[in-house]
Amino acid sequence: MNRKTKLRAGQWVEIRSKEEILNTLDKRGELESLPFMPEMLQYCGRRFRVSKRAHKTCDPANNGIQGRRMLGTVHLDDLRCDGQAHGGCEAGCLIFWKEAWLKSVSDDAKSPADSHDVPGSAGSNGCNEQDVLAGAYAPGTQTDSADPTYQCQSTRLSAATQPLRWWDLRQYAEDYASGNVKLSEMVAAFLFFIYHTLVGAGLGLGSALRWAYDVFQAVRGGTPYPWRSGKIPAGKRTPVERLDVHAGELVKVKDYREILETLDHEWKNRGMYFDAEMVPFCNGTYRVLKPVRQILDEKTGKMMRFKNDAIILENVVCQARYATCRRFCPRAIYPYWREIWLERVGDPGSNTVETKADKPSR
Repeated sequence: MNRKTKLRAGQWVEIRSKEEILNTLDKRGELESLPFMPEMLQYCGRRFRVSKRAHKTCDPANNGIQGRRMLGTVHLDDLRCDGQAHGGCEAGCLIFWKEAWLKSVSDDAKSPADSHDVPGSAGSNGCNEQDVLAGAYAPGTQTDSADPTYQCQSTRLSAATQPLRWWDLRQYAEDYASGNVKLSEMVAAFLFFIYHTLVGAGLGLGSALRWAYDVFQAVRGGTPYPWRSGKIPAGKRTPVERLDVHAGELVKVKDYREILETLDHEWKNRGMYFDAEMVPFCNGTYRVLKPVRQILDEKTGKMMRFKNDAIILENVVCQARYATCRRFCPRAIYPYWREIWLERVGDPGSNTVETKADKPSR
């Protein structure tokens, strides 16, 4: 875990062949406790751009408020797990790629490369493709079980990372040096942190400061203050609204004030949390990626099925702009949206999507 990271955002890399990657894995199909998942095999030999250096991440299953350090790892373009080897999990997690699984590509050779894998070949560590396939299940699990326990990069994240304290300034230096975060974004984030600290300092100025923030943001077309209490009183059920939206449809995220009317004092609607990171997308129009029906519980490895509606939207991901302990986390998790927070608009066959911003303003 002491290998120095060299890759930066924007660089082109080629994913090594299957045989080369197998050489880096132990018999569990892991490198430094991070699984190389079966869903990743389809990308062997192909070329992609580094989107972010994954030097830190969140870990929702294990006190996700805190940040975690991961060395020698990147995210590529928007390569996400399709869940095919994990019971059809629909979470669409961004894949972690160890640098040992990649090689740099010069700017004059960016066209897709052919893979020259040897089917079923084993690496020097004795790992073969069957070990990678078996690694999708927790040790001791019967793969033909009606309720298997799965294992993936998300369930193994705690083992593959180290604790990272929010006050460790080295992480922010790496955010900038890696190309993950622009200087202007970093300055804006820390100014907001100072302002948010004053709002919650107990000086009796909280309401006035939130009002002033909203007025300032309204003038510049920015995001309102992202932490406000839901309006549904304790003990009362939160409301439901059915749209029955489908993949490809255009929807508009309602105004933040409207959404607050659907949330209880814990910022939840029927158990689903409306996170501050979702506020920048309010009033924007996006295309539905898909309704989500099942995802892996990252803590238990069991398949978890949603009882109510849960929608994910294209290009709408957590940007870790407000979280104190995981600021600038590059994991880009899809937030889940209740249909009551959305309204249907436009023609689902339209090629034009009007969004509030690719990177919502603060």
